[in-house]
Amino acid sequence: MSIINIQTIRYINLLDDASRVKTRKCFIYNNTIIFAVPQELVSRAIGPGGINVKKIQDKLGKRVRVIKEANSISQAESFVDDIVYPVKFKSLEIRDNIFILNAGSQSKAALIGRNRRREDELRQIVKDTFGIDLKII
Repeated sequence: MSIINIQTIRYINLLDDASRVKTRKCFIYNNTIIFAVPQELVSRAIGPGGINVKKIQDKLGKRVRVIKEANSISQAESFVDDIVYPVKFKSLEIRDNIFILNAGSQSKAALIGRNRRREDELRQIVKDTFGIDLKII
Protein backbone atom coordinates (compact mmCIF):
# COMPACT_ATOMS: atom_id res chain seq x y z
CA MET A 1 0.00 0.00 0.00
CA SER A 2 1.35 3.40 -0.90
CA ILE A 3 1.79 6.24 1.50
CA ILE A 4 -0.64 9.06 0.81
CA ASN A 5 0.90 12.46 1.43
CA ILE A 6 -0.78 15.86 1.76
CA GLN A 7 -0.16 16.71 -1.90
CA THR A 8 -1.88 13.52 -3.07
CA ILE A 9 -4.84 14.25 -0.80
CA ARG A 10 -5.13 17.71 -2.36
CA TYR A 11 -5.15 16.20 -5.87
CA ILE A 12 -7.82 13.69 -4.87
CA ASN A 13 -9.95 16.45 -3.33
CA LEU A 14 -9.66 18.50 -6.54
CA LEU A 15 -11.01 15.56 -8.54
CA ASP A 16 -13.84 15.12 -6.03
CA ASP A 17 -14.73 18.85 -6.16
CA ALA A 18 -14.67 18.96 -9.96
CA SER A 19 -16.50 15.72 -10.72
CA ARG A 20 -17.96 14.26 -7.50
CA VAL A 21 -15.98 11.08 -8.11
CA LYS A 22 -14.14 9.62 -5.14
CA THR A 23 -10.92 7.67 -5.56
CA ARG A 24 -7.98 6.65 -3.41
CA LYS A 25 -5.60 6.04 -6.29
CA CYS A 26 -3.64 9.01 -7.51
CA PHE A 27 -0.04 8.96 -8.66
CA ILE A 28 2.43 10.92 -10.73
CA TYR A 29 4.03 9.41 -13.82
CA ASN A 30 6.12 11.40 -16.30
CA ASN A 31 5.05 14.75 -14.78
CA THR A 32 1.39 13.84 -15.26
CA ILE A 33 -1.10 13.40 -12.43
CA ILE A 34 -3.02 10.19 -13.04
CA PHE A 35 -6.25 9.31 -11.25
CA ALA A 36 -7.38 5.67 -11.31
CA VAL A 37 -11.15 5.45 -10.85
CA PRO A 38 -13.65 2.59 -11.22
CA GLN A 39 -14.44 1.87 -14.87
CA GLU A 40 -18.09 2.96 -14.58
CA LEU A 41 -17.01 6.39 -13.27
CA VAL A 42 -14.30 7.25 -15.81
CA SER A 43 -16.56 9.28 -18.10
CA ARG A 44 -18.09 11.09 -15.12
CA ALA A 45 -14.63 11.95 -13.80
CA ILE A 46 -13.52 13.30 -17.18
CA GLY A 47 -16.75 15.25 -17.66
CA PRO A 48 -18.52 16.32 -20.85
CA GLY A 49 -15.89 17.41 -23.34
CA GLY A 50 -13.19 16.85 -20.72
CA ILE A 51 -14.28 19.88 -18.70
CA ASN A 52 -13.43 18.38 -15.29
CA VAL A 53 -9.93 17.44 -16.38
CA LYS A 54 -9.43 20.91 -17.89
CA LYS A 55 -10.51 22.55 -14.61
CA ILE A 56 -7.99 20.53 -12.62
CA GLN A 57 -5.24 21.18 -15.17
CA ASP A 58 -5.90 24.93 -15.03
CA LYS A 59 -5.77 24.96 -11.22
CA LEU A 60 -2.59 22.88 -11.00
CA GLY A 61 -0.74 23.88 -14.15
CA LYS A 62 0.04 20.19 -14.77
CA ARG A 63 -1.24 17.55 -17.15
CA VAL A 64 -3.99 15.34 -15.72
CA ARG A 65 -5.29 11.97 -16.93
CA VAL A 66 -8.09 9.71 -15.70
CA ILE A 67 -7.78 5.96 -16.24
CA LYS A 68 -9.76 2.94 -15.11
CA GLU A 69 -8.42 1.22 -12.03
CA ALA A 70 -7.30 -2.39 -12.01
CA ASN A 71 -9.22 -4.67 -9.68
CA SER A 72 -7.06 -7.75 -10.21
CA ILE A 73 -3.76 -8.89 -11.66
CA SER A 74 -5.59 -10.04 -14.80
CA GLN A 75 -6.19 -6.35 -15.63
CA ALA A 76 -2.56 -5.38 -15.07
CA GLU A 77 -1.60 -5.21 -18.76
CA SER A 78 -4.35 -2.73 -19.68
CA PHE A 79 -3.66 -0.74 -16.48
CA VAL A 80 0.05 -0.36 -17.28
CA ASP A 81 -0.81 0.36 -20.93
CA ASP A 82 -3.09 3.22 -19.82
CA ILE A 83 -0.36 4.65 -17.58
CA VAL A 84 2.45 4.65 -20.15
CA TYR A 85 0.28 5.75 -23.11
CA PRO A 86 1.31 6.79 -25.83
CA VAL A 87 4.37 4.54 -25.42
CA LYS A 88 3.63 0.97 -26.52
CA PHE A 89 5.12 -2.24 -25.19
CA LYS A 90 5.03 -5.80 -26.52
CA SER A 91 3.80 -7.78 -23.52
CA LEU A 92 3.46 -7.94 -19.76
CA GLU A 93 3.70 -11.29 -18.00
CA ILE A 94 4.24 -12.61 -14.48
CA ARG A 95 7.27 -14.81 -13.83
CA ASP A 96 8.55 -15.72 -10.37
CA ASN A 97 6.31 -13.11 -8.71
CA ILE A 98 7.74 -10.31 -10.90
CA PHE A 99 6.02 -8.44 -13.72
CA ILE A 100 8.21 -8.74 -16.81
CA LEU A 101 7.47 -5.90 -19.23
CA ASN A 102 8.82 -6.70 -22.70
CA ALA A 103 9.26 -3.28 -24.26
CA GLY A 104 11.23 -3.68 -27.47
CA SER A 105 14.21 -1.51 -28.36
CA GLN A 106 12.46 1.80 -29.21
CA SER A 107 9.96 1.76 -26.35
CA LYS A 108 12.48 0.58 -23.77
CA ALA A 109 14.28 3.93 -23.70
CA ALA A 110 10.99 5.82 -23.35
CA LEU A 111 9.82 3.56 -20.54
CA ILE A 112 13.09 3.80 -18.61
CA GLY A 113 13.58 7.55 -18.99
CA ARG A 114 16.55 9.69 -18.06
CA ASN A 115 18.32 8.42 -14.94
CA ARG A 116 15.71 5.62 -14.77
CA ARG A 117 13.15 8.08 -13.46
CA ARG A 118 10.13 6.76 -15.36
CA GLU A 119 11.10 3.17 -14.61
CA ASP A 120 11.26 3.96 -10.89
CA GLU A 121 7.89 5.76 -11.01
CA LEU A 122 6.25 2.86 -12.87
CA ARG A 123 7.85 0.29 -10.57
CA GLN A 124 6.45 2.12 -7.53
CA ILE A 125 2.96 2.35 -9.07
CA VAL A 126 2.92 -1.38 -9.88
CA LYS A 127 4.27 -2.26 -6.42
CA ASP A 128 1.61 -0.13 -4.70
CA THR A 129 -1.23 -1.42 -6.86
CA PHE A 130 -0.43 -5.13 -7.17
CA GLY A 131 2.29 -5.76 -4.57
CA ILE A 132 4.60 -7.19 -7.24
CA ASP A 133 7.93 -5.87 -8.51
CA LEU A 134 8.46 -4.77 -12.14
CA LYS A 135 11.32 -5.44 -14.54
CA ILE A 136 11.61 -3.87 -18.00
CA ILE A 137 13.41 -5.92 -20.65
